[in-house]
Amino acid sequence: METVLTWVVLALVGIRLLSASRLTWSTEGRNTVRAVITRIRWRHVWPVPLLLAAVVGVASLLVAVPGLDWGWWTAIGGQGNPVTGTTDRTVGTVWEWLVPLIFLLLVLPSIPLFALAEERMFRRGAESWTWPKRAWKVFTFGVVHAVIGIPIGVALALSVGGAYFMAVYLRQYRRALNQRDAVMESTAAHTAYNIAILGTVLVFVVLVAFGAL
Repeated sequence: METVLTWVVLALVGIRLLSASRLTWSTEGRNTVRAVITRIRWRHVWPVPLLLAAVVGVASLLVAVPGLDWGWWTAIGGQGNPVTGTTDRTVGTVWEWLVPLIFLLLVLPSIPLFALAEERMFRRGAESWTWPKRAWKVFTFGVVHAVIGIPIGVALALSVGGAYFMAVYLRQYRRALNQRDAVMESTAAHTAYNIAILGTVLVFVVLVAFGAL
């Protein structure tokens, strides 16, 4: 049953990524992706290793707490995030690297659109929020990732990234006094962060494919 559930989840994720890919390659999608990518500067890149280290450190502490290491994806044999298509069910087969490779090649071009959607949901308008509301948005940004199967402790640790993106948004809003510009700024930071994560996973998958790991 768990094997069946795993493949059902992978099929649903694949369909979702195909849909996102079609949007990415539409005229509007291409224009949005270009606007985000061309905005990325060194100020968005250099904090990424520090941010990743902070997220990993907090996640390591949280998953050590009983119950916080649980995620529905890992419970049925998955590994990490369903979006990467990695699961115990495919270990030792060609699917071990082929499914993740296909998924990553689909999702990578769409990263700016996913980041923009999250920034609009969790950061837009933050300049007028109270600090408790900002903290709640940061918290829910992390928790919502548990819905897609990430272990609860890891999802909570992603709130560290949410806090950083919130700071980027507010800093840019104070500079430009423009909500759209602030959203694009935090989206650029978010995109650089996600590219670093998925790019690392892609390298790992390629190494597995060539038998280097």
